[in-house]
Amino acid sequence: MKTIDSEQVKTRLTALIKKCLTMPDPAVTNALEYLRTDSPLEAEAARLIAENNKIAERDGAFCCQDTGQAVIFVRMGDEVYCGGLASAIQQAVRDAYSAARKSVADPLTRVNTSDNTPAIVSVQLVPGDEFTISFLAKGAGSENMSKLYMLTPADGTEGIIDAVMNAVECGGRNACPPLVVGVGIGGVTETACVLSKRAVMRPVGERNDRADVAALECELLKRINALGIGVAALGGNATALAVNIETAPTHIGMLPVAVNLQCHSVRHGTLRF
Repeated sequence: MKTIDSEQVKTRLTALIKKCLTMPDPAVTNALEYLRTDSPLEAEAARLIAENNKIAERDGAFCCQDTGQAVIFVRMGDEVYCGGLASAIQQAVRDAYSAARKSVADPLTRVNTSDNTPAIVSVQLVPGDEFTISFLAKGAGSENMSKLYMLTPADGTEGIIDAVMNAVECGGRNACPPLVVGVGIGGVTETACVLSKRAVMRPVGERNDRADVAALECELLKRINALGIGVAALGGNATALAVNIETAPTHIGMLPVAVNLQCHSVRHGTLRF
């Protein structure tokens, strides 16, 4: 049995969250800095976003005023014990967001919880002694544009493509492009939604291990960028920097597809214990 100290989890997760809020995914900043486009407006918008990210990293400032809701993914082996893990995660979020905007409120009364908790926690149990914790800051602007589609098996690959394109066409301009488009396919409703968020955290430029899924990612990226929405919705060929797809087996009578639009402020990181 592998034992993990929850105090260590709290300390390291607090530091990770603080770092992520002031340093977006470097691959995104790099892609924007070296963006190739025929649109002067798009090029300037990309340059300004990249410059903003670098200033935030240099000065330890928040790269976006919407510091988001904390989404936590725990991947935990069945040979791991960590007493007090739930409390450690919530306290880490509380501590990390002490100087950040408090964005979490009751859904009906809209009374703010005042400390950005509770975090959204998803736990995946696996064999062995693996233990990782991943953090994703999810802002409202892009999350509001995300979609869940309950397709039929007969809709097939073309139905999936249509669903993703519909989500981007309907919400892409309001989700602060350029986007990372996370797509979850399979499982049940909540499975697809969790998969789509996990997909957002895959590094830009890294394809799915399955050749057919990777080919679908490439096809979708090409179609999305042909929409002409562009960086900051100013027009151009860089509406999305990546389309990442994750899949899970599903019922023979279902085809759930979740599309999670992530703005260019991609703030995430992973801890391994």
